[in-house]
Amino acid sequence: MRVLLAEDEITIAVTLGDALVEAGHELCTAADTDTALALLESFQPDALITDIRMPGKGGMAVLARSMELDPQRPVIVTTGFGTIDQAVEAMRLGARNYVQKPFRNESLVSMVGTFARVKHLVAANAALKEELRSHGAFQGIVGASAAMRAVFERIRTVAPSEVTVLIEGESGTGKERVARALHQASARAEGPFVALSCAALPESLLEAELFGHARGAFTDARRDKKGRVELADGGTFFLDDIDDMPSSVQVKLLRVLQERTIERLGEEKTRSVDLRVVAATKLPLVELVRAGKFREDLYYRINVVPIQLPPLRAREGDIPLLFEHFVRRHGGGRRFTVSASTLAVLARHPWPGNVRELENAVQRAIALAGSREELALADLVPLDPRWRGATEVSTEVRPLRDVLREVESAHILRALEACGGHRSQTAELLGISRKVLWEKMRDLGLNAAG
Repeated sequence: MRVLLAEDEITIAVTLGDALVEAGHELCTAADTDTALALLESFQPDALITDIRMPGKGGMAVLARSMELDPQRPVIVTTGFGTIDQAVEAMRLGARNYVQKPFRNESLVSMVGTFARVKHLVAANAALKEELRSHGAFQGIVGASAAMRAVFERIRTVAPSEVTVLIEGESGTGKERVARALHQASARAEGPFVALSCAALPESLLEAELFGHARGAFTDARRDKKGRVELADGGTFFLDDIDDMPSSVQVKLLRVLQERTIERLGEEKTRSVDLRVVAATKLPLVELVRAGKFREDLYYRINVVPIQLPPLRAREGDIPLLFEHFVRRHGGGRRFTVSASTLAVLARHPWPGNVRELENAVQRAIALAGSREELALADLVPLDPRWRGATEVSTEVRPLRDVLREVESAHILRALEACGGHRSQTAELLGISRKVLWEKMRDLGLNAAG
């Protein structure tokens, strides 16, 4: 917390100030009213501690001005000559606490600590509301299922570090979006994000595209060119489809990971690079290692922290969220509806193309809808044998209590996550008592989560 201490008694200012700084707060002091009033605007404190009797207009004027500038800013008023009328007036003006001297510094430090926790709760509540408002989106990735919450938690945990990450998942599951989320949540967010797919280039061009080349290195090399690795210097390099990387290139990538150096094709100069590497594979690399198709030493270099992306068929509860997300993205501002029976069919489709296939289905349905506002199943279902019989699946209506339990459980888990697992803070955030929270968690089987 940024704390403004308005106190003209030097002993109190020094000892209380030292205690606040030792507790981790940022401090600014004022010995008279005019200085305190100026610091309210220039320092913009999170909390104010002011003595009533100070040179100038006094602490009541500082309190009143603080309330004008920021009614939510907590204020502690101290005095050595307190009266009941004075205390009532201070509380009427908005003071959170009224403390008579002499006081123990620890008590005021504890009050400021409470203010800090409340501030954290307010911020966490705002973040939680924003997450709910965005329909389960995290860093542009949509999902509220348990599997995706685990992915989001892994991203939050790993992003601030510099470790190499291996993202595993079928084609179309959103591996590049996870890589971008790691980049955006890292200290390298202001640096470049450079992506390259090993499957997109033949072996003869992949090495030059990765590491660059010098003029004359081969027939069409008319000028020096930086490779993707060098372009990612200071940022994140995302290497997609690493399972398609030829063995001849694997050994050179290993050098980048070990020494953070490269050599452009056609030159002997060694160049240093500062980057984080995130790789992705659509096939289990450990099986390719066993088959002798992928270097074991490279596998262990890139698989420092794995992130496993579930296929869409394993997170069918996210399909309505994703469907709505893609309708908003591709609907051109139009409002479309879809029937519950159609959503039920979509939930039962195996989605071999995963999220990418679902997005294509929504785009196709919007294009075929014409002037209609409802997206019909016939528009969503392509002429594909994998969809045969899908429209004949009966729509099961689940009991409302089961649906409500799932929603309540997910909401409590999000609140617990926002509060770092602290149940008292979670109860306050949810607007219920700790006892009610405990009972709900017990009934929902969430006791292990807190």
